[in-house]
Amino acid sequence: MGYRFQRFANTSTLFFVLISIFFGISAKAQDSAAFQWKVLSERKAAGEYLLSFSTPVRNAWQLYAPAQDLGGVSTSALLFQDSSIVITDALRATGPTTVIQSALFDNKSLQIHNNEAVWTVMIKIPGEVPAKLLGTLQFTYGKGEEFYPLESLAFEVALEGGVQVNNRIVVPGLDINKPIQDCGEQSGSGTGKDNSKSLWSIFFLGFLGGLVALLTPCVFPMVPLTVSFFTKKAGEQKSTSNAILYGFFIFLIYVSFSIPFHLIGKVSPTIYNDISTNIWLNLVFFIIFIVFAISFFGYYEITLPSGFANKANARQGSNLLGIFFMALTLAIVSFSCTGPILGTLLVGTASEGAWPLTAGLAGFGLSLGLPFALFALFPQWLQQLPKSGGWLNTVKVVLGFIELALALKFLSNADLVAHWGVMPRELFFALWILIGLGLFAYLMGWLRFPHDSKGQKISIWRKAFGLLVLAFTIYLMPGVTNTRYANLSLVSGFPPPHCYSLYSHPVNCKEPLKDYDEALRVAKAEGKPILIDFTGWACVNCRKMEENVWPDPQVKALMEKYVLVSLYVDDKAKLPASQQFIYTAKDGSQRKIVTVGDKWSNFQTENFNASSQPWYVAISADEKLLTPPVGYTPNPAEYAAWLQCGISAHTSEK
Repeated sequence: MGYRFQRFANTSTLFFVLISIFFGISAKAQDSAAFQWKVLSERKAAGEYLLSFSTPVRNAWQLYAPAQDLGGVSTSALLFQDSSIVITDALRATGPTTVIQSALFDNKSLQIHNNEAVWTVMIKIPGEVPAKLLGTLQFTYGKGEEFYPLESLAFEVALEGGVQVNNRIVVPGLDINKPIQDCGEQSGSGTGKDNSKSLWSIFFLGFLGGLVALLTPCVFPMVPLTVSFFTKKAGEQKSTSNAILYGFFIFLIYVSFSIPFHLIGKVSPTIYNDISTNIWLNLVFFIIFIVFAISFFGYYEITLPSGFANKANARQGSNLLGIFFMALTLAIVSFSCTGPILGTLLVGTASEGAWPLTAGLAGFGLSLGLPFALFALFPQWLQQLPKSGGWLNTVKVVLGFIELALALKFLSNADLVAHWGVMPRELFFALWILIGLGLFAYLMGWLRFPHDSKGQKISIWRKAFGLLVLAFTIYLMPGVTNTRYANLSLVSGFPPPHCYSLYSHPVNCKEPLKDYDEALRVAKAEGKPILIDFTGWACVNCRKMEENVWPDPQVKALMEKYVLVSLYVDDKAKLPASQQFIYTAKDGSQRKIVTVGDKWSNFQTENFNASSQPWYVAISADEKLLTPPVGYTPNPAEYAAWLQCGISAHTSEK
């Protein structure tokens, strides 16, 4: 979007400019021919290049000359993905400019281009010079009261004397539909049957999440109140149908939360993985879950703005639309309890795609809405419901401790994909142990929070649950050691991998190759097939396979007959400038290959029509597919059978 200003003070204008930069707001001119940038390079010395940017300026647009100050924000910027590239001489205009008195900036004198613009800049590239350089030019333009700050132009420019590296994405001759040996349907192979099982399992997890939300103080007291409202307001038959409609609308509201994910899924096959492994998004969720946890402990309440609830409540009535707004009101006022559970579900399934997310939300909505319909059909059941009381607050505090533990997972995700090294495996376990001990102390009555009553009697069931928590916490303790006992299968997938450790030589760590071309060279030299492991730093099921399936003796023996290469599709480490490029995909879309994860995620989608992890592919050293790929296969015997199939295919090819 653009901005139309009347006459704003510098502070107001700067605010809008900063907002546009932070959120990446971009606005295209209605006439796309107004700016048609041409980018050229000229070699001046070894590793030193003069870049020139030229464009016509048409239809009364005004292009602001570069490097001018607009109240703390520059009119231009030149960005490179490789931080080692040095801009030795800032962007400057070499073509004609006109000086105007800008009404948008308190009549400040500014230089603009009316007809044609030519900008130049000197850069220095240390080390290997790429054959083509990727970058982004940001420029500012407007006319009249319209203002478009820092519009982005992604460009690729050839560099004289640059080194052409192997930027191969598609493997020629590899046919995913023609493996050398077809071993039949494999577990996790991505067939409709397996996907159906996965959707049902996610639906069931969502259903369990909804049941937990149902037992919170925000929702549980609403069940008898709402059912009683319906039964007293109309006749028995109508009240029953209204309550059933009410439950159905609750289900429908939560399912509708997944609609945006079906729309964004058309943008890119890797969009869900990009969302779930985004560093800043994971940090935001880490903060949000900490905030929710403190709220669950009773130090403050988190609610959506009262205006939402008031507007929904004002539309309530006995008709169909009124019942819908009653359901919407429940969803809004119960947000402080359902929000964290729902957020966990959304983040946990975001990388799987839109339909798994819909399945999870459907389970969540069903378990919340179903009780209202059942108790309307069988109102006598209301007498058997436990009375609201202190136990509801206990449930809420327990959820607070769980939120703390989950928050650490989001921090760990960000740390892993960015390689910061702030959350190694042993520290992750140490913090979980502290959280477990805190929860145990609370359940035993030794630790109290604001909403706990003094002198409250601790039930035998609460103490029993506390002992169970203590047992689980003791189970976690070997996780901080550098022994073979640190491989804790019950929580595999949640902590960082064994190699991401405080210890210099972790006992359970065996680093695989992480480059496909290197794996090819090793495979050709040793006469072995290649096992490609498409994985992710933040992939839970990948860690489960590595820690629970790969150590199995039969699996381990078979894997030693392969050259294993692990390709991390969520690795945010930047590729050197010489390896960055723009790739034209099979569907015609243009994709920037800037990070390690960009390279391997596109390598997976373009060659194997898959974007989920883990994903295992067995190929020969001459890059022929040995057997159909498989995904998550938690059964060691099935995974071993698939590995053996690849070995047999490799032997037959010889």
